[in-house]
Amino acid sequence: MASTNFRPLHDRVVVRRVESEEKTKGGIIIPDTAKEKPQEGEIVAVGSGARDESGKVVALDVKVGDRILFGKWSGTEVKINGEDLLIMKEADVMGIIG
Repeated sequence: MASTNFRPLHDRVVVRRVESEEKTKGGIIIPDTAKEKPQEGEIVAVGSGARDESGKVVALDVKVGDRILFGKWSGTEVKINGEDLLIMKEADVMGIIG
């Protein structure tokens, strides 16, 4: 896993998309341009957490290395160190895989 020199703030996380394994029936090959972008990813950086009403920092439930599912339109696509990544709020993460 390549480290990144970008640290997200508050309750934001940086995610690398992970291609889920696809099996086609009948030998049909789908070109990359027609495939949907995966909604599965790996956390590569996390912020320190959001503040609650009293000002206390609430730690995130996800950590670097977690494999996650996220919403179809979640996050902002960015390029960091030449790699395409997503920055999103932890609330956009639907769950941790495994």
